Amino acid sequence: MTENTQNQANQPQVLLQKIYLKDASIEIPSAPGIFTKNEQPSVDIAIATNVQNLGDNNYHVVLSVTVTGKLQNKETAFLVEAHQAGIFSISGFANVEDVEAVLGTFCPNTLFPFARETIADFIQRAGFPPILLQPVNFDALYLEHRNRDAEQAAAVTH
Repeated sequence: MTENTQNQANQPQVLLQKIYLKDASIEIPSAPGIFTKNEQPSVDIAIATNVQNLGDNNYHVVLSVTVTGKLQNKETAFLVEAHQAGIFSISGFANVEDVEAVLGTFCPNTLFPFARETIADFIQRAGFPPILLQPVNFDALYLEHRNRDAEQAAAVTH
């Protein structure tokens, strides 16, 4: 192994091994009556991630995106859910916190455009006007999650 190759092997590295749509669904509970109304639904978005360590520096990350469209009378127009998944190989990081940061920020950022496309396609195929989900700041969400965990840990020790 040359010195240059050895230096590259010790560098932090994140490789996308596989990306796939693990699960997706759409519900239109009030169809067909919902299509006789001329009201644009308001949209609520929920996002979650789940990480599984597969061993050998491989991690399975699932980004779950749920979009609910509701009318003013609180009637559900549609409910779309997509579970976009990827397998990431992560190596060369100095500590666990850095790996956790990659899993909480880089991986969801990589998966989100695929989930956004699935959500938009499902909503449009269901007969509703297309909805383009805005980018998500996973860095801020990760920091918020870490701060909340730190606060809870501090509250338990007091």
